[in-house]
Amino acid sequence: MTMRASVRDAMLAAVPSLRAFAISLSGNVDRADDLVQETLLRAMANINSFQPGTNMSAWLFTILRNLFRSEYRKRRREVEDTDGGYAETLKSHPEQHSRVEFQEFRVALAKLPPDQREALILVGASGFSYEEAAAICDCAVGTIKSRVNRARTRLSDLLSIEGADDFGPDRTTRAILSAGGRS
Repeated sequence: MTMRASVRDAMLAAVPSLRAFAISLSGNVDRADDLVQETLLRAMANINSFQPGTNMSAWLFTILRNLFRSEYRKRRREVEDTDGGYAETLKSHPEQHSRVEFQEFRVALAKLPPDQREALILVGASGFSYEEAAAICDCAVGTIKSRVNRARTRLSDLLSIEGADDFGPDRTTRAILSAGGRS
């Protein structure tokens, strides 16, 4: 099978975003890497179904999401570490303040319903438009907008965020938030 260089380059360019999305879905870096690898293998095996001129990243994100959902359904019977007690014994505790805040964010993000977390990651972290996220999730644009809004509101509540001043003492973080219109 010969793959055009432009298609290969588009697939490779999507890998960092795919990996971040896979980590947000699975919560495990090793599992995320496996998901990305399997996504790329499936994409290459089915490259003929890709519509040239459409969004390669959205197509790959859809494959990854479907792969994760399929495997999640298969693994439903496995014992989960829902409270994180066992996982806590396997890692060292963060020492820096920013690592503590990031851990708090990860815990809060994990408390969101899966559909809200997924929509927020696609739109907020991966940079997809609402329309692209809706296509990836196979739902209406309004549904994605609603999920993102609910996720942001819930995260603010979980993290007790009332405004930009609640994001650490450093000016850089505040400047970034202000520049993005998210104060």
